[in-house]
Amino acid sequence: MSLRRPLTRAASAAAILAGLLVAPAAAVAAAGPTALPASQYTLSADYHHYDAVNSALVSTLGTAAVHTVMDNANHDRTALPSSFSVAGLSTGFRFDSGDNSDCANYPQGITTSRDAVGTADSGNYDGHQLVLVSWYTKDGCGGDQARSRITLVDWDATYPNKYRKVLLVEPTGTAAAPDFKDIPIHAGGVSWYGDYLYVADTGHGMRVFDMRKILKTNTGGTAGQIGHQSGSVYYAHNYAYVLPQVGTITAKTTSGTNLAWSSISLDRVSKSIVMAEYTCQSGCTAYPNRAPRAVRFPFAAGATTFAATTTASQALQLPWYNLNGVASHNGRWWFNSSGQKKLYYWTSSGGPATFSWVGSGESLSYWEDATSADLLWSLQEGAGSRNVFAVTQATYGGG
Repeated sequence: MSLRRPLTRAASAAAILAGLLVAPAAAVAAAGPTALPASQYTLSADYHHYDAVNSALVSTLGTAAVHTVMDNANHDRTALPSSFSVAGLSTGFRFDSGDNSDCANYPQGITTSRDAVGTADSGNYDGHQLVLVSWYTKDGCGGDQARSRITLVDWDATYPNKYRKVLLVEPTGTAAAPDFKDIPIHAGGVSWYGDYLYVADTGHGMRVFDMRKILKTNTGGTAGQIGHQSGSVYYAHNYAYVLPQVGTITAKTTSGTNLAWSSISLDRVSKSIVMAEYTCQSGCTAYPNRAPRAVRFPFAAGATTFAATTTASQALQLPWYNLNGVASHNGRWWFNSSGQKKLYYWTSSGGPATFSWVGSGESLSYWEDATSADLLWSLQEGAGSRNVFAVTQATYGGG
């Protein structure tokens, strides 16, 4: 049984409006993706690099289970505004007014507890059905990337409409003197599988976190204080909880051009993570000027971890640009282009199709549902319009 909270009045109005809209016009693109040699792309996985320091941090600080974090959730999510509409809209929310308009923090990746555990027990992880969003933080409005975090949002009729922020940190120091530091990455994509959280690290691959090892830290201090202070006092920019990195997934290619890990998503059917690159057709200085790629990497058999070495099982050259989001499920692919306000759909047998989409769109996550329509979750990063929403995947070519 689905436990999605019923829409509030504003969100209901948006859903009704979207339901009245004609399904977005789909036009077959001139060309679709083409296959690349998958053997050119490999991953190297290390889940134990930080074991000694993490054990010391756990012993010193103690851990908080996900249900404890949510029992102490201290932000209120709000309804989608009635002005928001997109074809196939099913449900969604906004962050509170401060997070919606914050010019120093930007939401990027999205995953859910349905990714983590599937549809069993309505997708509950540690008793909660959750939407998880990754963010990057600048050192002031218009500044450089300074750190990254996640937001855990309750999406369950049993619990309040609350969310909690958790800082992502990298362990440092030694087992005798454990510490941690900020992780200043874009966090453009995120996938939750079992107990592990995989976060895209643009130029390298992915960083891995263990949702069973959320650490309790000391609040207070100043916004700039991070890590060990004195005795057993550890500050984290006034965050009460931090999630330390436990592993690293490093990508390599023999194709001559390393992958840019702009976005990732979990495919529960094939038990793999898919990634896509953000590139420009021409004229960019901050991003590659070339056709992007999408690559699928399978997990180890029967596991929620990658083998020590993994070879890609599928690789595609894409004809589309400015791709902020990717999703795949049962042989179907979706790609979100923020620059074009398009959602591209493709299967190897049916070919490509293009749909109208939202502006400033970010990552995608496929939501399996045993009793209702399957959904695609997505979000917008633009300050003032940070809508987190789900649409019926069949509206966008999924059938």
